Amino acid sequence: MNSYIDKVSGFINTYYIDPILHDEGYNIINTLTWAIILGLCIFAVVKLLKKLDIRTDSRFIAAIVPFVLAGSSMRVLEDAGAIQQPFNLLLITPIIYFVVFLITLLCLIVAKMLSKKWTGNSTETIFASLGTLWFVFNIFLLLSIQKVALPMVLIYILGLGILVTSIVYITAKKTGFEILTDRLNISILGAHMLDASSTFIGVDMLGYYEKHVLPSYLIDLTGTALVMYPLKLAIFIPVLYILDTNFNEDEESRNLRTFVKLVILVLGLSPACRNTIRMVFGI
Repeated sequence: MNSYIDKVSGFINTYYIDPILHDEGYNIINTLTWAIILGLCIFAVVKLLKKLDIRTDSRFIAAIVPFVLAGSSMRVLEDAGAIQQPFNLLLITPIIYFVVFLITLLCLIVAKMLSKKWTGNSTETIFASLGTLWFVFNIFLLLSIQKVALPMVLIYILGLGILVTSIVYITAKKTGFEILTDRLNISILGAHMLDASSTFIGVDMLGYYEKHVLPSYLIDLTGTALVMYPLKLAIFIPVLYILDTNFNEDEESRNLRTFVKLVILVLGLSPACRNTIRMVFGI
């Protein structure tokens, strides 16, 4: 019995605990686990938003973006050593996603309450303002402990991301592939092209390394992080196609589809922002 418990304990430590304690990145076991947990959380959050009478439309998605920036910059605070142990463990993936989610949810509830008292101010406007204040606070905190080292990195990453996204958009426009001319869909691809660009600049030019299992394998196989561009396109174009062609058109299905797209957007934009901020500050 003790031997069995030791094996289970060793398995949990190896694949779940140690990667968090030592910020070692991902392995195939914890990657699959986090993916399953994410899938379950999506359905739970959709129901929660319905109870709060929040529609997952384009305005809500735009209001979420400042919180993605805030969460990413908070992760960089941990990278910079600004948060001492053991509190820094709260800012390591995947725990930070739960921390950011809880703060975001609290801000959403506050925004909903304030919008009822402040006439003329929508929930989304107040919500986005709270996220922006959080992001600005994090950047000021970073500036107080770390100097800007490589400001041009921001230009390179934005330039590459926008260039590749524009090529995809123009190609889709000329070929009549309407799924990729949809504003939300092309924004999702744009977020992932920014992530690909940040990985390319970081790995190929600045000596950083990739932590995720599949990208790390393909980068090692090809010898360049340029592989991130076709990898992202090969994954997310079919995903967007499936989402736009296999959902019913009732309101609940539309809300679920839009929220799934929001999650995909965050999964691209969050690491893109974190990588970019890290490199700009030379962390």
